[in-house]
Amino acid sequence: MEIKHYPRTMNSMSEDEPKPDSTQVAEPLVDEEVDTGTSTRFQARVILYNDDFHSFDEVIGQLIKALNCSTQRAVYLTMKAHSEGKAEVFKGTYARCIRVSSILEEIALRTEIVY
Repeated sequence: MEIKHYPRTMNSMSEDEPKPDSTQVAEPLVDEEVDTGTSTRFQARVILYNDDFHSFDEVIGQLIKALNCSTQRAVYLTMKAHSEGKAEVFKGTYARCIRVSSILEEIALRTEIVY
């Protein structure tokens, strides 16, 4: 959505309105864009946090299910989360991040979606 404000001129003023003095400056042109939250241009990310409750095999299996990735990729992401405390496992639209996050959370893995 784009809103444009144009400066008022003397010709667009009615007779009833007070005339500005010559020292006043016209209102500047302002282009304003409002984000409605439905845009797909912003990428969200799913962060997977390490925990002490799930085995490596459980996490790897759930990552494969959520991401449809190779075992090698799932092992890498699992080890990254284990060693660093968290790992970015997916990047995409907010809707897709919700789907990935919800699949990971099916077995109570802890995730977060960030922008």
